Amino acid sequence: MNRTISLSLFVAALACTLAAAPARAQPLRVGKAVAEAFSFVPLDIGIRKGFFKQNGLDIEETAFTGDAKMQQAMAADSLDIALGSGPAMAFIVKGSTVKGVAAMAGPPLLLAIVVRPDGPKTVVDLKGKKVSVSTVGSLTYWLVSETSRRQGWGPNGIDIAPLGAMAGQIAALKRGDIDGVIMDIGNAFDLEKKGEGRILVRFTDIKDFHIHIIYATDKLIASRPDAIRSFLKGWFETIAFMRKNKAETVAVAKEVMDKDDEITNRTYDELMPMFSDDGKFSPKALAVLAKSFVELNTLPAEPDMSKLYTEAFLPAK
Repeated sequence: MNRTISLSLFVAALACTLAAAPARAQPLRVGKAVAEAFSFVPLDIGIRKGFFKQNGLDIEETAFTGDAKMQQAMAADSLDIALGSGPAMAFIVKGSTVKGVAAMAGPPLLLAIVVRPDGPKTVVDLKGKKVSVSTVGSLTYWLVSETSRRQGWGPNGIDIAPLGAMAGQIAALKRGDIDGVIMDIGNAFDLEKKGEGRILVRFTDIKDFHIHIIYATDKLIASRPDAIRSFLKGWFETIAFMRKNKAETVAVAKEVMDKDDEITNRTYDELMPMFSDDGKFSPKALAVLAKSFVELNTLPAEPDMSKLYTEAFLPAK
């Protein structure tokens, strides 16, 4: 009888131990369109503060030099989730096997056109000038084209030069190979502080927009839908943390962006308002994106945007 009781107690204790043991985190490969932009700092904070781990995920992070290369990685099954731009939705129409799963950020507060200190004095002076962007069809490409269009010059009134990584673009600006660069506001503040650049154009008047969208591959959607739900839950928990904990957010962002305290604090204040707290898509913002695809000659006609995204994986409020 005693042996039977002991065995039962052992089995019960083992069961309790197994139940208490934390489940092994699932790997999830996540890419961000560029390495240093504040837009993608939530991924680093979520990893370091354990929000993704708490939701059962082990994030494998990769940074790229623009949306195009990141989309290629997704097509090659090298990524599961991508933190990209709104204009990258056009890749889906062209056959990219991904779908938008969350509207990550709204107005394009992140970006600015920067010129040399002795460069163009006003936006009017950009006509015919060469301004660099990351890649063709990217968010940066559209914003420069939109700047030209708003001045009445059509989409090609500014000579747009896709030059890839930001370091190369800044070097080209300093050499005088180009007249301006569209860059994230952290780098823009840094160049201004060093006396090596001047912010000429901000995009604060563009209200209805999705500057960033979180994408998931069709393969992930079909095979691991719970991983998407877990990622988005961790993401929005991270955003909530960032809003309430500026000092800790800035400490991580400073390292990721490689900027000083002053610039990182200023960037935080400028950009936190653009992040979505729930990931829901705006019909007006989607309409602007659909129009931009035609304006850029990326697509021949405005697509049915409802086929390019889903809100099925967003955390319930």
